[in-house]
Amino acid sequence: MPKVLVIHGPNLDLLGRRQPEIYGNFTLHEINKHLKKLARKEKIEIKFFQSNHEGNIVDVIGKAKDSFAALLINPAAYTHTSVAIRDAIGAADLPCVEVHLSNIYARETFRHTSLIAPVAAGQICGFGIDSYLLGLQAAIKLARPKRRLKPKSRRRSKPKSRRRLKPKSRRRSK
Repeated sequence: MPKVLVIHGPNLDLLGRRQPEIYGNFTLHEINKHLKKLARKEKIEIKFFQSNHEGNIVDVIGKAKDSFAALLINPAAYTHTSVAIRDAIGAADLPCVEVHLSNIYARETFRHTSLIAPVAAGQICGFGIDSYLLGLQAAIKLARPKRRLKPKSRRRSKPKSRRRLKPKSRRRSK
């Protein structure tokens, strides 16, 4: 059963109280509850980690390769500033999906650059709690082993017998 690590960056522990007009009214606990429900439905294991400290996030990512098949991360403010988190994701060599509750490209100009995006398989932003759910679905797809199609046999099968049709007699018109 694949395992996905969900990492919540700084200040996400304040969800529900912090700028609800941008981030919504739901709490981090509620996001995790919805993610757990989806994980059960998809038959995967999920683990959560939240930190306001860059070094703690880097440490967790560094250890993830041994236990997890994919990462789902909302680096929050570190999206735009952390080369360390970017490098840790690149070194972990795990599929990673970056998510954001708000549309970072519709906000302040300094938020338009993600240092994480180049090392992530993809990014989902602007859909509130659904960003996380869509991101988890993508991470699950990346975490599951790819099924290889069986190559077609090179042996030729016997051709099916073809019945020859007799030509219809032509009627002559008078």
